Amino acid sequence: MTNDEKYMKRCIQLAKNGRLGAAPNPMVGAVVVCDDKIIGEGYHAKCGEAHAEVHAITSVQDHSLLKRSTLYVSLEPCAHYGKTPPCANLIVSKGIPKVVIGCEDPFSKVAGRGIKILQDAGCEVIVGVLRDECIALNKVFFTVQLKHRPFITLKWAQSADGFIDVEREGGEPVKLSSPLTQLVAHKRRAEHQAILVGTCTAKLDNPSLNVRCWSGSQPLRIVIDRNLTLPRELHLFDGTQPTLVVTEKSESVAGAMTFQADFSRSILPQLLDELMRRKIQSLLVEGGAKLLQSFIDEGLWDEAYVEHCPQHLEHGISAPSIVFPKISSKKKLIMGRNYHIFHNFV
Repeated sequence: MTNDEKYMKRCIQLAKNGRLGAAPNPMVGAVVVCDDKIIGEGYHAKCGEAHAEVHAITSVQDHSLLKRSTLYVSLEPCAHYGKTPPCANLIVSKGIPKVVIGCEDPFSKVAGRGIKILQDAGCEVIVGVLRDECIALNKVFFTVQLKHRPFITLKWAQSADGFIDVEREGGEPVKLSSPLTQLVAHKRRAEHQAILVGTCTAKLDNPSLNVRCWSGSQPLRIVIDRNLTLPRELHLFDGTQPTLVVTEKSESVAGAMTFQADFSRSILPQLLDELMRRKIQSLLVEGGAKLLQSFIDEGLWDEAYVEHCPQHLEHGISAPSIVFPKISSKKKLIMGRNYHIFHNFV
């Protein structure tokens, strides 16, 4: 590992501290190094507040050292006035002679402009150290900027013989996840801005779709209810957090907002456009097999977390199927359960 990679890894580590607060901005970490020693570091903690470079530079006790230091930052410094001034201008004003950047910022108001400001001021600029890791760190942000839709995560638990539930008209759903893996599920909810289920899941399971077992903001609850047949006694309409109903009807729904979609064509692109309009950058799909498979078939997904449980159901509703030769995947053990994690993010 080179020194540049070592310090960039520290930037990535710092950036992850902003996972629950930085959105819709990207997570960014920065360190200031002088004589092979970190003398300042910072990360972007919350949207609207100071960026990573500002925190890193401010944390340096002796600012005279900045003129012979190197600034490492996981994402290209901003070059525009938003809620904060341009970081590229701050770096130049402090006389920092060298800047090492993990990856370019795809946001249209930056997109190389931050790098140009630094180069025009005479800074030595190195770009692309641990680029893939830095892009993966902000996969949500990059998806929004490049694909113009929210980052989509699919999630389900399936039995050892490939079923997600038994056929039923009512009653409790089959318990496939363990109490410990439910913690993982709620952590994932806290990391997404919206969560989606279909009509059948809402009616049969009556989910609350909230974050109870983890710390974080409550996601926007979304349910597809074409004909507005769902009972208003469901948890989704209890008013404890916002709910959006996707329907073809023009009627209002007590305790929820509505989005009128054209069900004569695929509603998924329509819903994703609506979420972009509402500045929702990440969507977690926890619906049934039919809804999950529709996202897979239309190629509208970026990650899928599949929990493989030891139970055998022998019959029931088959789990969704992911078959595509370019998809990368890996297996890992989480809380004693085997997880298959598929990646479709480019």
